[in-house]
Amino acid sequence: MNAKVCAFYQFAALPDYRELREPLRAFCADLSLKGSVLLAQEGINGTIAGAPEAIDAFAHELAHGVLFGGRLNNLELKCSTAEAMPFGRLKVRLKKEIVTLGDTAVDPTRLVGTYVDAADWNALISSPDTLVLDTRNAFEVAMGTFEGAVDPGLRSFGQFKDFAAGQLDPAKHRRIAMFCTGGIRCEKASAHLLARGFDEVYHLKGGILKYLEQVPEAQSRWRGECFVFDERVALGHGLQELGLRERDKDAARDE
Repeated sequence: MNAKVCAFYQFAALPDYRELREPLRAFCADLSLKGSVLLAQEGINGTIAGAPEAIDAFAHELAHGVLFGGRLNNLELKCSTAEAMPFGRLKVRLKKEIVTLGDTAVDPTRLVGTYVDAADWNALISSPDTLVLDTRNAFEVAMGTFEGAVDPGLRSFGQFKDFAAGQLDPAKHRRIAMFCTGGIRCEKASAHLLARGFDEVYHLKGGILKYLEQVPEAQSRWRGECFVFDERVALGHGLQELGLRERDKDAARDE
């Protein structure tokens, strides 16, 4: 039986995130879910897998249940399938950030770029005055990216600040369109750029995964494969599993 896989995140104030760890772990364990969940004061981020009805119960609890008390009512969710369980165990971890940029002043709940739906993405990145920026690690970019996108050459997302300081100029780069796997890195990156004086900063809502899910392959400007942080390794158009292969996956595990 296929497993349902759910990638999710939301930036939200969770000052009690330490106390939430064990109740959340127990809830996931009761549903026989496996995967990885990160909790921090700034929100939640993770990917889990299990039976379809268990994933649905998990998503409902996060958004509407008593555990988070309605604080995750704007959860970004992307679901796909796997031929086999893509995780070996369940991990619920506490972190300083749910995605590590290293700029404590960044708060995507207060300042963030303009979201662009997958259906409108092609038009934006086709404009010659738009700098298209891939905010993922170089390993991920090498597997696949959008036509014409700039690869910052990052080993980890925390290096984005240095790239922006050294290579991006608000006077020169007036319109920037960014993308990442599921959208979370772009939320922080866009907030960082706006705080540095960039005026027009856009990012792909739901990330590459939402684009591959919604945009027909015949109309797609995506080239290659999309690395995912589980044992499926990579997904293609329609979020189709491309099969396991021998790769050094640890090189890209910065999400």
